Amino acid sequence: MAKARVGVIGCGNISDIYLQNLGSLFDNLEVAAVADLDPDRARSKASTHGVAKACAVEELLADPSIEVVLNLTTPDAHAEVCLAALAAGKHVHTEKPLAITLKDAERVLALARRKGLRVGAAPDTFLGAGIQTCVRLIDEGMIGVPVAATAFMANHGPESWHPNPDFFYAQGGGPVFDMGPYYFTALIALLGPAHRVSGSVRRSFPGRLIGSGPREGEMIPVQIPTHATGTIDFDCGAIATFLMSFDVWGARLPRIEIYGSDGSLSVPDPNTFGGPVLIRTRDDAEWREIPLTLPWADNSRGLGLSEMMRAVSENRPHRASGELGMHALEIMHAIHDASGTGKAVALRSPVARPAALA
Repeated sequence: MAKARVGVIGCGNISDIYLQNLGSLFDNLEVAAVADLDPDRARSKASTHGVAKACAVEELLADPSIEVVLNLTTPDAHAEVCLAALAAGKHVHTEKPLAITLKDAERVLALARRKGLRVGAAPDTFLGAGIQTCVRLIDEGMIGVPVAATAFMANHGPESWHPNPDFFYAQGGGPVFDMGPYYFTALIALLGPAHRVSGSVRRSFPGRLIGSGPREGEMIPVQIPTHATGTIDFDCGAIATFLMSFDVWGARLPRIEIYGSDGSLSVPDPNTFGGPVLIRTRDDAEWREIPLTLPWADNSRGLGLSEMMRAVSENRPHRASGELGMHALEIMHAIHDASGTGKAVALRSPVARPAALA
């Protein structure tokens, strides 16, 4: 298979693991160029990861040899960069979320349909060995019919370690938009699409103190809710209870658990590709660990992009799709909308449960 030439736009913190993996793990991808609003940062990443070309965004988009853009910009630029890449005739795979607003996400997907191009969206961690093992156990009936689920993400935010955490507390940030994509995408991969969401949100603290880097000690404003809880009703009949918070100093909650008619399944951290995977059926006295025999147990960011470009060459749907990203984004907005109106919100974005990764 010929390698797809990738142009990476955005050279921030997350770019290192992508550039490392795209240069070593995936035999169908080749990083042709990197671009960033800061030219020095783009040149530094290119030098570190052996990329031949560092250039301006406009030059990258004008390069006819680049087939797909990997969008690693901050969330407020996701839609703009995706639209520019599609307008230039290139497929695009973006970091999460797909966009900040539903309207912008719809624009991205509509343009891709008109131009016959693909849109992929992170996270791709659900393609890893851990969650794919859980998918297989559910499909094999190991816990019977799923009836309920829980999803919990509780910590005190990224300002203690991130040198520039402002965007985590601006529009498009917060625990729901930052970490929710991992959890809600995993739930969709495990249970299929959802149709109704209820939720309550709050902004607990007006400011946050940066704890590291050159801005250590600086107070930044909090513009968005930082604690959210509610329920999600899935088409399969299961009801999930979730909590997403940047307001918790310590918790001993599970990440994700699926409860079935014949047993329970403990799903690993959806921000990782590996395990552990634990199961307890009606015949088990204790939880037992399921060995991971599937590939991609280590940090394999870029797997979704690789799978998308393989799907392009094979003329089939890809798994970490824009439609999947859109459904997760609609859930995130519905949580906030439900809190504001006091009413459950019906979902309308169509998506199919991603096929298990062979």
